[in-house]
Amino acid sequence: MAVTLTERAAAHVQKFIAKRGQGVGLRLGVRTTGCSGLAYVLEYADEVKPEDLQFESHGTTVIIDPKSLAFIDGTELDFVREGLNEGFQFNNPNVKNECGCGESFNV
Repeated sequence: MAVTLTERAAAHVQKFIAKRGQGVGLRLGVRTTGCSGLAYVLEYADEVKPEDLQFESHGTTVIIDPKSLAFIDGTELDFVREGLNEGFQFNNPNVKNECGCGESFNV
């Protein structure tokens, strides 16, 4: 079981944490929402809770709550730039369907 970051994503997270001046890693999870059922939740973490799972990828810590892991296990998180747009891209092998707007998915 693991969630990984590409080198580009890890560098972006490390740069942002340094800019913030605090943080222990990136917290990744899912919540129920949208037309397909689940959506990713990303935030910078300032602490690790006792129940959290931690994965290390290119020197960056990814923190996940145990309930979310079932939906995102095996996911690779990339940071992409396309023209003027940039953002995180989730390469999740568990996804069966995504909504048309790309905001939610189901497994």
